[in-house]
Amino acid sequence: MLVSQILKTKALHDIVTVSPATLVSEAAKVLSEKRIGTVVVSRDGSTADGILSERDIVREIGARGAGCLSHSVDTLMTTKLITCGSEDPADAVLQKMTDGRFRHMPVVEGGKLVGVISLGDVVKAKLMELSMEKNALEGMIMGY
Repeated sequence: MLVSQILKTKALHDIVTVSPATLVSEAAKVLSEKRIGTVVVSRDGSTADGILSERDIVREIGARGAGCLSHSVDTLMTTKLITCGSEDPADAVLQKMTDGRFRHMPVVEGGKLVGVISLGDVVKAKLMELSMEKNALEGMIMGY
């Protein structure tokens, strides 16, 4: 299964971005309102300059206290992004996420942000794929 197939199955096709100058408290509000785990940080809304997750925010509150909520997201965001393309296999993406211990990955084509996939999206797609393979094997065994 390819990343492009996973993106097609997602209910939300909107990519949620915030600017680097957005306050961490405002980004946390966006995460809460949209019920998502990460936002892409982008100066122009179409390129990925960084990523900020709920984990990043909680980790920083634990380390520096609630005062970090008044800082801009560019002080907390991850800037060394690991991205994938829409033609990358899901297995490779799953391996990158597992090795890097992160749950969200921007999908970039030609330098432009085309989506974000989560670990849950990839696992769901893999489970669907396994179920289809199981059904096909059972059909072959039963002579259907």
